[in-house]
Amino acid sequence: MDTLILLLIILFWFFIALGLRHVYVYMKKKEELSKHIETQIQTSDQLFRRKKEPLITKALTRMTKYADDFSSLGQRINFFSENHDVKEWLRKAGHPLGLTMERFQGIKIFLAFVGFIFGVVLFIIGFPLAQFAVAFFPVIGYAIPILLLRTQANKRQEQLRYDLPDFLDTVSVSLQAGVGIDHALKEVIRFFDGPLRDEFSRFLQEIELGVPREEAYRGLLRRNNNPEFQTLIKSLIQGMKLGVPIATTFKLQADDMREIRKELVKEKAAKASPKITLITTFIIAPTAMLLIGGLMVMNLLFGDNNILDLVK
Repeated sequence: MDTLILLLIILFWFFIALGLRHVYVYMKKKEELSKHIETQIQTSDQLFRRKKEPLITKALTRMTKYADDFSSLGQRINFFSENHDVKEWLRKAGHPLGLTMERFQGIKIFLAFVGFIFGVVLFIIGFPLAQFAVAFFPVIGYAIPILLLRTQANKRQEQLRYDLPDFLDTVSVSLQAGVGIDHALKEVIRFFDGPLRDEFSRFLQEIELGVPREEAYRGLLRRNNNPEFQTLIKSLIQGMKLGVPIATTFKLQADDMREIRKELVKEKAAKASPKITLITTFIIAPTAMLLIGGLMVMNLLFGDNNILDLVK
């Protein structure tokens, strides 16, 4: 009987120890899984989550919703803003404020209407030259969205050119370390902001949704017309077809683009020299001459032994 009791006690503590061990293993696995999920969520958030919009952006976004009522009219009145051109500008600009072609066409009519109302109000209160405001404010309201969108598209493409060499170097190092292209892109774009992050985030999203890789690459080509970026994507498509190592492609493209960026800096510096010369010739030099001449005249009139004292 005592032996049975002793055996039961030993078995009891054995199963207690075994249960604690399984609880410990469970807690460790749970902790590892939680860390993995947290990492994936953070990565996904950093890839696809929009930044918190400032107040002015929210106000503009809300204002654009009022333009939907004018979209059909805007698509018919499309001076300097054909529908296919607007779609192209929106793609290159990254669809700011979530704009669509229809909403953008409505915005220009909405702002033209606002400009007309503002001009009429100025005319009613008797503001000087208000009759010109009635005529020109609608034109200005119509033109401002077009100019802003085209400027944003060009600025975004220039930002691509500026960020691309550093991005390619970082991805090339990751690829040479044996990391896959998709995982390397996902990790690297966490440390970049702007159009590069947006474009490759969308690219990775398309790949995860089952879009063929070549088609996803061609989507990048359609959305961006920056020559260096297009050269990179075309090289990746060609390398994928011919079996060229991707790490080599990224490294060579980074070196070439860095050289191109140096040449562009030299070109801008060369273009700046004549502008500086014009400013010096027509603004700084005449101003300096006027200052010197004015001091000489004041010295002659009011200084010691001036002309007035000599006349007296």
